[in-house]
Amino acid sequence: MDLATILGIVGGIVLIILGILRGGSISAFIDPPSMLITFGGAIMATIASFRLDQILTSIQVLKVAFFSKGPDYEDTIRIMVGLAERARREGLLALDEEVSTLEDEFLKRGIQLVVDGVDPELTRNILETELSFIEERHGVGIGIFDTLAGLGPSFGLLGTVIGLIRMLGQLNDPSTIGPAMALALVTTFYGAFLAYVIATPIANKLKRKDSDESLLKAIQIEGILSIQAGENPRILEQKLYAFLPPKFRKKVQEEREVEEIYGVKEKT
Repeated sequence: MDLATILGIVGGIVLIILGILRGGSISAFIDPPSMLITFGGAIMATIASFRLDQILTSIQVLKVAFFSKGPDYEDTIRIMVGLAERARREGLLALDEEVSTLEDEFLKRGIQLVVDGVDPELTRNILETELSFIEERHGVGIGIFDTLAGLGPSFGLLGTVIGLIRMLGQLNDPSTIGPAMALALVTTFYGAFLAYVIATPIANKLKRKDSDESLLKAIQIEGILSIQAGENPRILEQKLYAFLPPKFRKKVQEEREVEEIYGVKEKT
C-alpha cells in the first residue's frame, strides 16, 4: 500500500472539508447539476479520448497508484550478483535451474535468453523492445489521468458560463439569481477539485512509478548482459549500484567494510 498517495489525497479532501465547515455549512457546496456538468462531462470527454479497453484498464492503474510498492533495487542487485556468481562457478547453463525461482517475469525472460545462448546484441534488443512497450502501456494510464486533470477545470468553466447565462436571462426574477450564481461558482470549485486534488496527484504518482520501474528494468538489462559476458560479480555489483543515488552506494560500501572487519577477526 502506498501510504503517501492515500495520505495526500485523503488528507487534502479532509482539509478542504474542514475549511468549508469553518466558514459555514457544506450543503452550499453540494449541487447535483454542477456535479453532472463538471464530473460527468470531464469523465465522458476523457472516455471519448481513449479506446474503451484502455479506459477499463484505468481501474488496474488506480491499484498501482494506491497499493503497489516501489521497486526494491537492492534486492534486485543481490539477485543479479547471485546469478553472476553461479554462472562464473558452473557456467551459464546452470542458470536454467534458477529461472523457475525468479518472480520477476522480465528478469526471468532475460535470463532464459542467456541460457538459450541468444546473441548479446539480440538479447539487448529484445529486452529494450519489451521495456519500450511497458513504458507505452504505462503512458496510456498516465494519459488518462492527465486528460481528466486538464478537462476538469474546462468543464468547471463551462458550468460557470451556463450559470451566468441563466442568471443574465432571468434578471427580472431576483429569486433565480442566487441559484444561478451558485451553479456558476460551484462548478468552478468542482473543476479545480477534480484536477488538483484527485487527477493530477494520481497522474504524477503514476509518472513516478513508471520512472522507478524503467530504472529497475534498465538495471536488470545491464545485469543480464554482464552475466552473459561473464563479468566479475563484484564488478557487476558496483556497475549496477552506479544506477542508484549515492546513498545506496554508501550503504553498500559500509556493508563491505563491516564484512572485511569481521572477516579479519575470524581469520585471527
